[in-house]
Amino acid sequence: MNRYLKIVIIFSFILTLSNYLNAQNKSSDHLKADSLTFFETRAALNQIPATDFQKLIYKHNEKELPYRLLLPRKYNAAEKYPVVITFHNSTRIGNDNEKQLEPLSKIWLREEIYSQYHCFVIAPQFNERSSNYFKNKNGVLESRPGDDVRLVLELLKGIENQYNIDPSRIYLVGYSMGASTAQNLMALAPQKFAAMISIAAVPDFSNLSAWKNKSILLIHGQNDTENPYIGSVELYSKLSGNKKLTFKTYTQLDHNNITIPFLLSDEIPKWLFKQHQ
Repeated sequence: MNRYLKIVIIFSFILTLSNYLNAQNKSSDHLKADSLTFFETRAALNQIPATDFQKLIYKHNEKELPYRLLLPRKYNAAEKYPVVITFHNSTRIGNDNEKQLEPLSKIWLREEIYSQYHCFVIAPQFNERSSNYFKNKNGVLESRPGDDVRLVLELLKGIENQYNIDPSRIYLVGYSMGASTAQNLMALAPQKFAAMISIAAVPDFSNLSAWKNKSILLIHGQNDTENPYIGSVELYSKLSGNKKLTFKTYTQLDHNNITIPFLLSDEIPKWLFKQHQ
């Protein structure tokens, strides 16, 4: 083999390796969820009492934001802890400070999660839509934050002043409208958040340049017609080059059952706790 050919082969190998190392992570899962699995899984979470979640109200400039706060088990003020902010879907809008504790937020109360993943969990409740949708010029739905979303940033400041928070491990998690709200907050204040899990969102394309190095787990059901799957496909495409982005498609799931794979597993906390600013 002559020297020129060796150089070409080595260069091709390096280029291929570089592309591989910088590639986004995209996968498909063919899991199905029948109605019995759906109801049994949700019932298992609903049976867990929510009493460990403190019931509080944040007040700022004549506005109020009800929220629930879960402290780490055996909280030690000398130790820094991550913060997980979970956002509810549109069916949980209100001000009773109860309904926002949907199954996705209650996973943190499961004994195997609560005892292993020590963190603060904040679950705000919005009295109106926290994220609003419109069609862009390409006919794809986009989201924009509601009026009270910025209150979450003020609430977070208060939590940071009161407790020993690790600023490099503040996480956003949401489903449906809540996932759109998580994206809205990431767009508004990307410097605050280490990672985001977005499940069945309508995407926010407004500040994607700030997301290029953010850890993002993007999850959507291919059969979702309520918050169309194409929105996450478009977001994944626009974030090309972010090697910290994972896009997971569930080919057999729709909008209503897309959270089922995550409710009785540790996939969400396990992934989050690996992410740092």
